[in-house]
Amino acid sequence: MPDLTLTTFDWVPPPPRGFVRDLRVRWALEEAALPYRVASVPFDNRGAEHLAHQPFGQVPWLTDGDLSIFETGAILLHLGGLSAKLMPPDRRGRNEATEWLFAALNSVEMASLPWGMSKFMKHPSDTAAWKFVDDFLKLRLKHLESVLASREWLAGSFSVADILMADVLRVVDGFDGLADSPACRAYVARATGRPAFAKAHADQMAHFAAADKTRGM
Repeated sequence: MPDLTLTTFDWVPPPPRGFVRDLRVRWALEEAALPYRVASVPFDNRGAEHLAHQPFGQVPWLTDGDLSIFETGAILLHLGGLSAKLMPPDRRGRNEATEWLFAALNSVEMASLPWGMSKFMKHPSDTAAWKFVDDFLKLRLKHLESVLASREWLAGSFSVADILMADVLRVVDGFDGLADSPACRAYVARATGRPAFAKAHADQMAHFAAADKTRGM
């Protein structure tokens, strides 16, 4: 039995709650029914011990015995190796899930992140810079829409690729960026309608709400 500890921040301000990336790992652990513990590091003081596990001062990271793994893509691939509920058992399926996991990070999130940040910061939408960011995301969504129009999950059965892709897309959906991408929107609804997502999301929200009390908020 693996000895798994997920480390996240002890507290974050309200806006990113429900979107801190430890959610991706919580979701995978809940899908696989793998036992795990949650540990915390200070949000306000990211010292040498934190940087030893996550060199960019971010969260999450996962320890499995004497292994310490950072970056959600790497963590999800590790968990996929521990449970057939997270990764197809056949060689072709594993390859497809791995491809789509990297696509979520390198093809879709690289387009959605600047778009989402611009929306969050309420940057003006009548500039050449915004048009470039918006068109870039729309092109990625156009290609993804054609894929999701013909399949329920990216690699046949639900996998770590779907956890990553759905989590990336739900940020876009939160700013109504999937209004012209019905297959993508339906995919996000299918994924986030799973009980494991609901549990992971509720646990993250409860974790930060409890921290408010310790801070006297």
